[in-house]
This record gives sequence, C-alpha cells and structure tokens, in this order.
Amino acid sequence: MDLSLSTEHEILRNSVRNFSIKEIQPLARDLDEREEFSVELTRAMGSLGLFGMVISEEYGGQGLDNLGYIIAVEEVARVDGSQAATVAAANSLGSSPIYEFGTEEQKRKYLPKLCSGEALWGFGLTEPNAGSDAGNTQTTAVLDGNEWVINGSKIFITNASAEISLGVTVLAKTGIREDGKNELSCILVENGAPGYEAREMKGKMVWRASNTSELYFEDCRVPKENLLGKRGEGFHQMLKTLDGGRLSIAAMGLGGAQGCYDRALKYAKERVQFNRPISQFQVNAFKLADMATEIELARMLLYKACWLKDTGKPFTKEAAMAKLYCSEMMSRCANHAVQLHGGYGLMKEYEVERFYRDQKLLEIGEGTSEVMRIVIARLIGAL
Repeated sequence: MDLSLSTEHEILRNSVRNFSIKEIQPLARDLDEREEFSVELTRAMGSLGLFGMVISEEYGGQGLDNLGYIIAVEEVARVDGSQAATVAAANSLGSSPIYEFGTEEQKRKYLPKLCSGEALWGFGLTEPNAGSDAGNTQTTAVLDGNEWVINGSKIFITNASAEISLGVTVLAKTGIREDGKNELSCILVENGAPGYEAREMKGKMVWRASNTSELYFEDCRVPKENLLGKRGEGFHQMLKTLDGGRLSIAAMGLGGAQGCYDRALKYAKERVQFNRPISQFQVNAFKLADMATEIELARMLLYKACWLKDTGKPFTKEAAMAKLYCSEMMSRCANHAVQLHGGYGLMKEYEVERFYRDQKLLEIGEGTSEVMRIVIARLIGAL
C-alpha cells in the first residue's frame, strides 16, 4: 500500500505552509484580539488559489482533488483557525452547493467571483431553534407569482456579512410533504435583496477573526429562479454539503493539533527547569509522544476519507469519523500544549492560548460530537 503523497500534493503543502507562516502568522494574534475580518488576507488567499479548490477551471476554480483541498486547509489551520475557517466555509459551504446543484446560469453568475476570493458566500442552515435538529427549520419560503417570499432567521453563519459577502444559500420550509414532514428547499439570496439583513456577530470565544453572522428575512423577495436544484431537495442537498464540510472541519482539527504539537515541542525543548529541558522529563515526553501518535492516526483516517470521496466511493461514515476524531484529538493536543507551557500557556502572547480557544468550535460546528456518534452508530447498524 503506497501512502506517499504525489509531488503535486507536496508542492501544494509547502506553498500553503510558507504562505501561512509568512503572511498569516504575523497578523493572527492582532486580528484575533480586535475581532477583525481581513479582506486583504482573504484576497491574498484567493490569489494563492485557496478558494474554489475542487471546482473545475471552467468556472474559475482550481480543479484539484479533495485531498489537495484538505491539505491546504490543514496547513492554514496549523497557523490560524480563523483564516482556515474562512477558507473551509468558502469552499465546502459557500461555493460547493452552487457547483453541485446549481443551474448553468447560477454557476456562471456566482462561481467565478467566489473562486477568485473576490467575494464570499454563506450557507444559511442553523437557526436559534434548529441546530442539531436542522430538519426543524422554521424559516419559510412561499412562492408568490414569480418570487419567493422568505421569512425567518439564521444564526452562526460564516462568511455571510463581510464587506465582500455576495449572498447566502438559505434552507427554508417551502411546504408540507405527503408524509406530513416539512418540505425543505434551498434558495439563493443575494446581499441587498429587499427584506434581507445580515449582521456580524461579535464577542466570540473562537475564530474571532472570521466573519460570523445573524441573518434576518422579513418578507424578503427573490426571483423564483433562485431556487437551488429542485423544490423539496433542500434536506438532501444539506446532508451532502455537510458530508464534504466535515472533511474540512476534520482538516482544521488535524492542522490545529499539528500547530499545538509544533509549538509545544519547541517550547518544551527550550524551557529549562531543574537544570534540564522539560521535554526530557518522562511525564512531558509522554505527552508529546501521545500528541505525535494521535496526529498521525488522524491524518491517515482523514486522508482515507478524502481518497474515498475522490474515487467516487461512499465516504459519509469515514467523514463523520474523521470529523469526530480530529476535532476531539485537537482538544487533547491543545490541552497538552497549554499544560506544557504552564502559566505562559494562559497568556495571549503565546499562540497555544488561541489554539486552545479555537478548538472548541470543531466539536460543535457542522454536527456536534454527539451527532457524529449518532451518524456513525446508524451507519454501522447499531441504531
């Protein structure tokens, strides 16, 4: 079994790593402190080709495989979770649904701008009373002549209210099915549509330099042609989108854990107590050994899930497993990293403090750890 990466993947990894260290790392702490989304960094990441990575060149994308995309997210997350979140959400949740389910006209209208990093697009799924129970969506869309009239709200939506945000894909209830369940559909809503407002959320513990939004729809009217795919297929579209999104969340966990390990190992070899580097004390050496082992295991699991997707094989179970394991593995690595730093690990001057905070969202976003276990249990026939 050949587990080596291709030359192209290695070149991509080195390119994104060098960019992240040179361009993102010097700004990460200050942007986090000010809760500031950076248009300049986003455009720079676009110039590097970090948006529309798996979208064909016909629509302005990079035409890469999923493994290449995941490696890129991993390397950005190794330096900063906020910028990795911008990249991951733009690729997996922003452009992907339009690429997968959109009409030719919708693709050509939106994708070139989204693939270049010129603009961002959100995925309006979560609501105040519909998080893990996404099927309980209360936002409604009623067809009135040639327009959809949308009412409701969304919360915790990434990339939807930045100054370069172009719009959002909204999951809405468009009727009742014959079995009595909600008919759910996805509708494209551009910024500036009458009755639509996107507000930036502040005061976050995590990903403070990424853009997070609350969305409000009050008799919001958009053309009926803005329906994404077929009416009533919104739930299926959402599940397929989340399958891919879970790979990117896993990549953020993997990259973040690697970042924690890198910093912990360096600090432990430099910090001297009792006349020895603290890395030489077995209790600390074992922490580092555990981190290195878990990171390697996580990488193999995630890369296998990417291989399954790239070869057209079912990958839902492996995506859920990778998301669950990588996110919780980063939690353990971040905890070890802070412990190894001692009191300094609690100070913003040291990057592990930010990694420790940023990790938590990985166990919540795009399916909580509890939901991932339900998904996996169902797929192995336990439920």
